[in-house]
Amino acid sequence: METGKKASITVEVEVHAPVQQVWKYWTEPQHITQWSFASDEWHAPNAENDLQAGGKFLTRMEAKDGSFGFDFAGVYDEVREYEFIAYTLGDGRKVAITFTGQGDSTKVVEVFDAEDTNPIDMQQAGWQAFMDNFKSYVERSET
Repeated sequence: METGKKASITVEVEVHAPVQQVWKYWTEPQHITQWSFASDEWHAPNAENDLQAGGKFLTRMEAKDGSFGFDFAGVYDEVREYEFIAYTLGDGRKVAITFTGQGDSTKVVEVFDAEDTNPIDMQQAGWQAFMDNFKSYVERSET
């Protein structure tokens, strides 16, 4: 029986855009494919998203040189429009994302269960890179 609690990691970003726009860019597949990778050597050629409790999501992430790829997938546990998303990844880890509108900007905070393979600081840096890429995409795309 497992007695230890998994470590949780928090990453966050403040996006200079209203919460409705931030939510749209976070949840719509045509936008997810534009930001859901940690570095310029990667891309997300496909995303599917059924944004409702019990709905599934999948984002295909691949190295641009074709050397590696994987599916980032899970099932939504809770969705509150413009406020909160919780989901469970395929390996059972939990993720919770809070969106807090602050006028013309939005704070996005993501808390996730760490996995056991990579060091905590490496995981935090990787997930933060996704958040930073998201922020850049939204702010670049603002009209």
